[in-house]
Amino acid sequence: MAYYRSAGSIPPKRHTQHRTPEGGLYREELMGEEGFSSDSSLLYHRGVPSAIVDATPWELPDQTLTENRPLIPRHLKLHTLFSGQDWKSVDAVTGRRLVLGNGDVRISYVAAGESSPLYRNAIGDECVYVESGEARVETVFGVLTARPGDYVILPRATTHRWVPTGTEPLRAYAIEANSHIAPPKRYLSRFGQLLEHSPYCERDLHGPSEPLVAEDGGDVEVLVKHRSTRGITGTRYVYPTHPFDVVGWDGCLYPYTFNVADFEPITGRVHQPPPVHQVFEGANFVICNFVPRKVDYHPLAVPVPYYHSNVDSDEVMFYCGGNYEARKGSGIGQGSISLHPGGHSHGPQPGAVERSLGAEFFDELAVMVDTFRPLDLGEGGLASEDSAYAWTWAGRGPA
Repeated sequence: MAYYRSAGSIPPKRHTQHRTPEGGLYREELMGEEGFSSDSSLLYHRGVPSAIVDATPWELPDQTLTENRPLIPRHLKLHTLFSGQDWKSVDAVTGRRLVLGNGDVRISYVAAGESSPLYRNAIGDECVYVESGEARVETVFGVLTARPGDYVILPRATTHRWVPTGTEPLRAYAIEANSHIAPPKRYLSRFGQLLEHSPYCERDLHGPSEPLVAEDGGDVEVLVKHRSTRGITGTRYVYPTHPFDVVGWDGCLYPYTFNVADFEPITGRVHQPPPVHQVFEGANFVICNFVPRKVDYHPLAVPVPYYHSNVDSDEVMFYCGGNYEARKGSGIGQGSISLHPGGHSHGPQPGAVERSLGAEFFDELAVMVDTFRPLDLGEGGLASEDSAYAWTWAGRGPA
């Protein structure tokens, strides 16, 4: 994110002495992407950010993936993964259940009521969509306030924790990349400013406004998700001082929130293709959102999507508000996912086209992830599947 911010106490010149009130030195840390060749920030610590006193394996939740074979569209009912009051003892990091994944991105879901451990993802950026509930996201840069409809963007290796603040479960849809997540390049000037045709601008992005400095109370654990030659693994570090010891920072790399209600939809006389709904991109995947909007206004317009075979992508739709017109009659509702894999032509359910004729407004909210490599099913996806969905277009299944 090339939008500059600063918070707290920093020296007038980078890489120069920054003194504590007692005369000692703050420790300067550069957090940067792509080997000093992309966005970065400078953070000024009271302690030594490299100092650890212990490191042990952290066993991650089940990361097993099962291929989508036979190749069929699938409906996953994510709310069934956390029933009753189970969420009260779950946190938003270790409680995530893997729904879908491939070598570029993993999608998980959680309903949480407990504060998470301190955590950082050293594999890639995270984009966590808040379906419902509220939380403080405490980070090494400062605090973010997360509310329903927020995308919370957490750059790779940002130490943070989730603290639910409401009485209802924090329902979070976590998109974990093996890369960075940023606004689409076509929305940006060559210097990184969001352009006039972008459906949002810098005023809609909310980063930390001041540092968060925790009282030092001795050894502190941090969970780290990272890569190995065998895939994804985890380590539990112990630090001699609290990592939330940054007195100031500045730069273009930091966590931020963007609320889906601030996305300005692009519409037309006839149906517009999914790229007009794009909000972010990562390596080999894109994130789009379908928001409440005025629909196509040609006198003979068909407002719902046409049938399409997007041969290079798997399409994942997370239905998180309103009524998604194209899926009426399929069993899909709030908290559902539809997976429409490349190689299968998909489109409206029977009767949806006729019902949509003459409509002027769609009250729907969905987050879409399109991947350019096939997605496999995680244990959470297998556990939440509605096995009847693939046959809903025909009205009958296997004999």
